[in-house]
Amino acid sequence: MAVEFSQETLQEFHEILKRYPTKMAASLPALHIAQRDFGYITDETIEYVAGLLDLTPAELQNTLSFYTLFYRKEMGKYIIQVCHTLSCSLLGAATIVDHIKNKLGIGPGETTPDKKFSLVKVECLGSCGTAPVMRINDDYYENLTIQKIDEIIDNLP
Repeated sequence: MAVEFSQETLQEFHEILKRYPTKMAASLPALHIAQRDFGYITDETIEYVAGLLDLTPAELQNTLSFYTLFYRKEMGKYIIQVCHTLSCSLLGAATIVDHIKNKLGIGPGETTPDKKFSLVKVECLGSCGTAPVMRINDDYYENLTIQKIDEIIDNLP
């Protein structure tokens, strides 16, 4: 089955293009739309979106490889991103990742067999003053402790 936006999504894509001076400048929102609609970005998706933007797949791949918010494989319902840059590392990010690994039985880059959780280590979540920090889907959790992590994960539906 070929990757293709629905008519509604294609219309949304064309509306987004109007906001940018070049098609290359619209690559991030275009990739967001693709990930939202398809769940993750496959090689076929890259070729399709690159074609819509008049870019080469390699140009789009350069963008994808820079950002941790795009996924190249199927992810769980809850994507747990743990920051591991300086502030978070100094305040226990490794301990947090280890705890989540033990709790869920998955390592960074993995998804639970039931597809409920994926664990990802990311470069920066932009909350150094409240480190250590994790993000689950669109929600940020700051000043983390093991107890707080257990509470958060255990209360997800």
